[in-house]
Amino acid sequence: MTTAEHPHAGDRVLTDAEIMELREKVKAFMAEHIYPNEPFFHANHPRQSAAGREKMKELQAITKSLGMWAPHLPAAAGGMGIGFMPYVYMNEILGRSPYAPIAFGSQAPDSGNAEILWQFGSKELQEKYMKPLVAGEIWSCYSMTEPEVSGADPTGLRTTAVRDGDEWVINGHKWFTSQAEGATFAIVMCATELDQPPHRRFTQIVVPTDTPGFEIVRPVPVMGETEGSHCEIRYTNVRVPITNTLGEPGSGFRIAQKRLGPGRIHHCMRWLGQMQRAFELMCEYSLKREVFGSTLSEKQTVQNWIADSYVEIQAARALTLSAAKKIDQGDEARVEISAIKFFGAQILHNVIDRAIQVHGALGVSGDTPLESMYRNARAARIYDGPDEVHRMVVARRILQSFKAGNGWDFGLQ
Repeated sequence: MTTAEHPHAGDRVLTDAEIMELREKVKAFMAEHIYPNEPFFHANHPRQSAAGREKMKELQAITKSLGMWAPHLPAAAGGMGIGFMPYVYMNEILGRSPYAPIAFGSQAPDSGNAEILWQFGSKELQEKYMKPLVAGEIWSCYSMTEPEVSGADPTGLRTTAVRDGDEWVINGHKWFTSQAEGATFAIVMCATELDQPPHRRFTQIVVPTDTPGFEIVRPVPVMGETEGSHCEIRYTNVRVPITNTLGEPGSGFRIAQKRLGPGRIHHCMRWLGQMQRAFELMCEYSLKREVFGSTLSEKQTVQNWIADSYVEIQAARALTLSAAKKIDQGDEARVEISAIKFFGAQILHNVIDRAIQVHGALGVSGDTPLESMYRNARAARIYDGPDEVHRMVVARRILQSFKAGNGWDFGLQ
């Protein structure tokens, strides 16, 4: 039984009552420490300003003292050791604010990087990079997407790593390497086995960002902001030890699937938190805002928006939890994950859009979180695979089942 096969082996199993208690603790923390500090973090980014970093360290110390640090990892890796599904339910609450995952030590891309270091990294890599990453002492980035090729088809990635003695020599061009500014290391997807089939050509390699030849060209502005630090990076004759390889050479896509599949579940659960927060803001504002002799809540159009949003949120939640349970049972859940990715992203956009419309000019101002949520919602339809690719995956896999004479059982698939 390997760590890669059972990353949460040995985790304690939480009862439903314990999960509910945990969710209540997270809600209380959000109300006391996250929501009141959002305006501060808007002005003092927790990664890019000294004041923001100091304040975030204070919040992180509290979550550590409450035993809620690193919920994505097993206890053996320095995490809470609560397993997959309790963390899924936590993410529904953490997703309500972009600052909450950082306070709990489970922010992307660090959480995914820690997970694959735990599953596929050597003891040396875990000691040198994973342990300080999990402790919150450093942060990291994940370098995969390239500007010259479509991210929808990663088999076309051009960055190469060539073996020279006991070293990899990496050359290539990446962008949208999130959180690269200030990161201690990157995990880089490189073509190493060029004579192999497309999905066996790539390897993931740990690259310290102070290695000669690692160059941050610029943070790419995204929807008017640079705080995400989605960087363009050039790798020019970057040399790292062969021992910095994650897993075996050629296993890059297999490792990526281990990282991205569950990661999409967590994205979708956090989107649910965003939807629910936008929904609450819409309902609360509609009850107090008066126009043409009555509150907005009495207008049929607004009532339709509230009803539609409620049903869509519930549908997205049911789909996401169903996919999560399949993942938890060891199923890759390819159809279910792709379905929630494109459906959840669209519902996220729909609900936030309606909430903004109810708020009017206030909704597009910085006085509510809605305008920031709206920008992030648009990006959700692109990152982790564009909607069109996930629709294609769903359709192709269902049709393959029909071609094989199996049809599609909605109750069992």
